[in-house]
Amino acid sequence: MLTLLIYMLVILSQALAGPCNPNKADVILVYCYPKTIITRIPECPYGWEVNQLALGGICYNGIHDSGYYQFTIPDLSPKNKSYCGTQSEFKNPIYHFYNSIVSNDTSIIVKSQPVNYSFACTYNANYLVNQAAFDQRVATVHVKNGSSGSFESQLSLNFYSNAKFSILKEAPFVVETSEIGSDIFAGVEAKGLSDRFKVVLNNCWATPSSEYFYQIQWPLITKGCATDSSILVHENGKTSRATFQFNAFRFRNIPKLSKVWLHCETHVCDSEKFSCPV
Repeated sequence: MLTLLIYMLVILSQALAGPCNPNKADVILVYCYPKTIITRIPECPYGWEVNQLALGGICYNGIHDSGYYQFTIPDLSPKNKSYCGTQSEFKNPIYHFYNSIVSNDTSIIVKSQPVNYSFACTYNANYLVNQAAFDQRVATVHVKNGSSGSFESQLSLNFYSNAKFSILKEAPFVVETSEIGSDIFAGVEAKGLSDRFKVVLNNCWATPSSEYFYQIQWPLITKGCATDSSILVHENGKTSRATFQFNAFRFRNIPKLSKVWLHCETHVCDSEKFSCPV
């Protein structure tokens, strides 16, 4: 009997609560992450409850969180290619993802002003990664940010111990004189991105300086292709990792203990829109 009374009191309190207090702040907060987009609008916009607002006019997946209504696009590449009406386009070199949160009440009459919160995230497709490869007896990441979102923290230039690229090798490492000509295995990997994005190496080169534009340099990969027969490109544009190998070397007239730096211009390719392998 007590349980029934408590239940009736809850129902009565909900009935007396009435609509939320209208908020007329035209604000939308957008967070562009490498794989996810989160949007937040102040609660009760123009009197609309969270269950009356739809992402893309399709998905009523908003939640009430600390004074805001929050909507999430959890993956930029779901199996149906378009999560809740999310659209995308590529305008070189920028990827654009956009959607909207709209009022979509199914009642016979509408008592609140309709709302439409449009939002977009943009991501740069081209990046420069570099890493101190080895000491000459013979990777730290630098990335150009996109305007709103970035794949920056997801990209890394790594070195490996074998041709299977299964064991990471700490860099910089020492190449003894006797090891000049031995194989060095390297790759650029993206972690945490949507499966639709593939890593493409456009150009890779080595310098005796951390400056990628240093005048002394040895090209390894140019326009996606190895520059000579001693360089082997294993994968490029097929997965979230592009890998290659080359022979250890030293620059002439450079102090023996100076470092060799490896630089790669990397493109994050949308495989749903383009043929990524080069």
